[in-house]
Amino acid sequence: MSSTTSAPKSASVDGAGVDFAAVSRTRDRLNEALRGKSDVVEMVLVCLLSNGHLLLEDKPGLGKTTLAKALANAIGGRFARAQCTPDLLPGDMTGFSIFSQKTQEFEFRRGPVFADVLLADEINRATPRTQSALLEAMAERQVTVDTQRFPLSRQFFVIATQNPIDQHGTYPLPEAQLDRFAMKLSIGYPAHQDELQMLRDAVGIAGTETATATAEMQEGQLERIQNCVAQTSIADSIQDYLVRLAAVTRSHPSILLGLSPRGLLIWQRTAQARAWLARRDFVTPDDVYDVAGPILSVRLGLDSNEAGTVIREILDTVTAPDYSEAQT
Repeated sequence: MSSTTSAPKSASVDGAGVDFAAVSRTRDRLNEALRGKSDVVEMVLVCLLSNGHLLLEDKPGLGKTTLAKALANAIGGRFARAQCTPDLLPGDMTGFSIFSQKTQEFEFRRGPVFADVLLADEINRATPRTQSALLEAMAERQVTVDTQRFPLSRQFFVIATQNPIDQHGTYPLPEAQLDRFAMKLSIGYPAHQDELQMLRDAVGIAGTETATATAEMQEGQLERIQNCVAQTSIADSIQDYLVRLAAVTRSHPSILLGLSPRGLLIWQRTAQARAWLARRDFVTPDDVYDVAGPILSVRLGLDSNEAGTVIREILDTVTAPDYSEAQT
């Protein structure tokens, strides 16, 4: 989906040039890991900086794990992977208490959610009970085990994947779970030249794992950037535009369940992140438009073929405010 309007960009956002430089280096790192997919990388950064979670729906082998590992490495965070299968228990995800013969007390063994970046691979193969174990973690960044609450990382970020071509033995994510994700993206196959360069780069490398590189962000820097993104100005006219768009989703004949208030808040937050990445201190209609596809496709209950058409209809129905109104 491409923007329908154009606008000049301000070079002064918040004065945090160091923070923006770190994000730029992270962008470069991700583009190197996922060659030829700069549009996907940009939306991943929008999702990360807006403090959301990401759902990737795509075929196997297109770089989802590579992307997640590169992101965790770039932000200096701990990476964990949970391979979701029908026999995966909630405790396997969140952790469980085990009796220690040495101390004669129960000790809590932490699960993979106690990471900074969690890759939940093939999440729709886990049972609804295990899927729901992620709800609290994603929404509140904490887990409750045996009535005891354990805080998660403040930059806890979930990248969940699901495979659209093989639905045998799957448990589709319910609306409540989907609404916890900020975006849904598809990576797609690389272009010819990018795939050719990938083969050239692989010559001389014995394994598939790459060496751990230095993190691009200092401890606490991501949280500071996320707080800065949340302060990005958004005019009343843009907020009114968002509310009118949400209203259209709730009355569209092809949509059974329209955009929720939570989804609307996420849309605003991702538009703020899009503006910050463009080095502006205010949100424009372009920002709302650019993130509409990933935001709406995850929560309107439409298949991939129908979603694009319906989302364009929604955006065409509501007149966007003038660019000059966005700065007031």
